Amino acid sequence: MSKNESNQKPTNFIHQIIEDDIKNNVNEGKVVTRFPPEPNGYLHIGHAKAICLNFGTAEKYQGVCNLRFDDTNPEKESQEYIDSIISDINWLGYQWAGDIRYTSSYFDQLYDWAVHLIKNGNAYVCDLSSEQAREYRGNFTQPGKDSPYRNRSVAENLSLFERMKNAEFKEGACSLRAKIDMSAPNMNLRDPMIYRILHTSHHQTGNKWCIYPIYDFAHGQSDAVEGVTHSICTLEFEDHRPLYDWFIEHLPVPAKPKQYEFSRLELNYTITSKRKLKQLVDDQVVAAWNDPRMPTISGLRRRGYTPKSLRQFCDMIGVTRSNGVVDMGMLESAIREDLDSSAPRAMCVTRPLKVTLTNIEEGVEEWFELPAHPKDDTMGVRRVGLTRNLLIEQEDFIEVKPIAKNKHEKWKRLATGDAVRLRGAYVITCNEVIKNDAGEVIELLCTYDPATKGANPEGYKPNGVIHWVSEELSVPCEVRMYDRLFTEANPDGDKERSFMEFLNPESLVVLTDSRIESSVKGAAAETRYQFERMGYFCIDVDSSAEKLVVNRTVTLRDSWAKAQK
Repeated sequence: MSKNESNQKPTNFIHQIIEDDIKNNVNEGKVVTRFPPEPNGYLHIGHAKAICLNFGTAEKYQGVCNLRFDDTNPEKESQEYIDSIISDINWLGYQWAGDIRYTSSYFDQLYDWAVHLIKNGNAYVCDLSSEQAREYRGNFTQPGKDSPYRNRSVAENLSLFERMKNAEFKEGACSLRAKIDMSAPNMNLRDPMIYRILHTSHHQTGNKWCIYPIYDFAHGQSDAVEGVTHSICTLEFEDHRPLYDWFIEHLPVPAKPKQYEFSRLELNYTITSKRKLKQLVDDQVVAAWNDPRMPTISGLRRRGYTPKSLRQFCDMIGVTRSNGVVDMGMLESAIREDLDSSAPRAMCVTRPLKVTLTNIEEGVEEWFELPAHPKDDTMGVRRVGLTRNLLIEQEDFIEVKPIAKNKHEKWKRLATGDAVRLRGAYVITCNEVIKNDAGEVIELLCTYDPATKGANPEGYKPNGVIHWVSEELSVPCEVRMYDRLFTEANPDGDKERSFMEFLNPESLVVLTDSRIESSVKGAAAETRYQFERMGYFCIDVDSSAEKLVVNRTVTLRDSWAKAQK
């Protein structure tokens, strides 16, 4: 399929730029993008948008997308983060072009280009401390002033820079800066740092280097080395674009990539700062980076989100240059839509109340075939066993029905003396309630109506339909009821209070005595289900042969929005 075929219609402003470039044979019609994460944390939902945009754009226009780790800050980077990022991209269903790339692979070339800048009088070694450099830089209303070391000779700068490389100076003793314009309105052009001294071993290069390039210097040149045509990044880098272009124009780079910015993804009821996400992990507010309450891709995956749902969500929010906050409900809607059609059904009782069917003998089993999915016959059926001893949800029973003011308030579950249908099975009637010494209901004595298998009862009407499991045939499970991590829509918006003050104490409720129907036994981690009447759930990696662990992905409906009204 040709790049110029009409069915390649642009879906956002970046695609329009690319189509115009292809039409005008810019870059010989080639499209090369890249996804360049810094390996200093796990990827989050905002990165999912960038992944979908960069890889999806390359796919759309039959180009290629590189995966490059911008690893210029070894103090905060690790192989763990690299491995997690690779896993996330694979899980989302994308494949990068060729081998994985690292900015650190270009360190020799970047060093040579820094020397090139020095020789051309465009860079100098500065001895100002970081505090002094900030003072000299000025601010948005006052221009900066030249460093007293700005006019060092080329020979002196070359000598000092080599000595920096040879570990002759302590950290912070000096740095290499670009010589641009200390009075520039754009603060990024006020002689920005290019290299700093850092006596830290690098996860890729070991102890070869004790000086490391600054991101703003390394990023654009890495793009050029790789022949990137469209360097797509978020809007916070818009003010950095003149510096990106300055380096490209002042260095003998093999290509001249162009930078384009789009709005980053801001999602309410969460945070996406890597530093603050790391704080949640370090302070043990959450179990790990992949805790299902985290907005990380691995956390969302563990919670039960699918690659399809995340890609669909990214399509829903679109790509623009307008900043805004996306409602969490859109993300939850995307996973509901996917799982509604793809997740098999099952019954799980999370807070069990015992029901004894007194007109069934002990040891008798009756098996029912229920559809695995009510709208998809290709999923087949599941077998659910009924015995004398059943379990239902505690909240599905009430001793005395409330007086209904209208039909919407009518009690539609089990009550003393009333009947209810067991999902896929018989209608039962509650005849007697057994309580413990504290007055708590611990068991219901009921009878089932054998004539109601696949038929309505004669002479009476059940209150509704409830789910259930057999006490003997069901499987023990631990249900982890996950909810939003924060109670405030903008937990990081109050500058007088820490985001930690808005943590939701109900973000995780663990129910250890739950039981699930036997059809789920042995299900692999990440298998997703709709537990009837309960919501969508996912088998967790903590599951064992003795006990399943399931995570609530999302409720059947947006109950959070109702609760906030």
